[in-house]
Amino acid sequence: MVWSGGRVVTTRPRHDPVLLARVLELLRPALADRPAVLVDATLGLGGHSDALLSEHPQLTLVGLDRDPNALDMSRERLSRHGDRVHLVHTVYDGLPDALVDLGLSRVDAVLFDLGVSSMQLDVADRGFAYARDSPLDMRMDQTTGRTAADVLNEYSAADLARVLREYGEERFAARIARAVVAEREREPFTTSARLVELLYAAVPAASRRTGGHPAKRTFQALRIEVNAELDVLRRAIPAALAAVSVGGRVVVESYQSLEDRIVKRALTEVARSTAPPGLPVELPQHAPRFRLLTRGAELADETETAANPRAQSVRLRAAERIREAA
Repeated sequence: MVWSGGRVVTTRPRHDPVLLARVLELLRPALADRPAVLVDATLGLGGHSDALLSEHPQLTLVGLDRDPNALDMSRERLSRHGDRVHLVHTVYDGLPDALVDLGLSRVDAVLFDLGVSSMQLDVADRGFAYARDSPLDMRMDQTTGRTAADVLNEYSAADLARVLREYGEERFAARIARAVVAEREREPFTTSARLVELLYAAVPAASRRTGGHPAKRTFQALRIEVNAELDVLRRAIPAALAAVSVGGRVVVESYQSLEDRIVKRALTEVARSTAPPGLPVELPQHAPRFRLLTRGAELADETETAANPRAQSVRLRAAERIREAA
């Protein structure tokens, strides 16, 4: 569902895979011209996976997603690829267990396209978008866990401020938290419009003029808290790196600085020597296990960001395994 001229129009969620050509280029050496296994750890609507399966006719896909609705849509989209597709309902840090269940010890590539999906943003009752009134849910898997409303109505002012400060990098976290606690005494929060109204009042006018929409950082923080996104990512990236064989590649697209810092730290760690300082010769067991495939984080160009606004904040990093662990 999307807004059009002030009314809600029901439509199939639009999905333009971000940096698709670059993702295909980076993964091609690990997947081309042989039987290979790719894990799409954040399957979403399957745009990247569909293109990769089409380009590599011997490729087997393991697609992970915590959102049952996304899995259903991807299952339909990818059905033309037959038994080369294996879809698993799990959070992306469940990658090791998913591989064990499928009898796979190693894979050739892992792809992460992090953050909220196009489908989740476009469906009003998911509560991810602050531009329209909707239930304060924000769960990527609506079958389990607490909602954003639960966080707003049950957390202490101190815990709310911590969430907003750490996950939204919100300058006015304490002020917003106090306002939420005071307002929920009058009536619990259930929908987004009331929260957005509170944020307009709590964030100073000068900051509203220069800092973007006053709800952006709070909604990001609530979504991350509800879905434990950063904790999951801290477990998932090492698991992906451990799963790829020599010559295998890990590609990660992140959309905000907190995610990108975690990815950068994890990839940098495995791409550096572990030789003790002052050792005159680097022993084989100290050599880097991976090499970085990108110089810093790669961005989308102006053409893509104009066509696909979601690409404006993407940061892409990638690495290739060059040796097994000692």
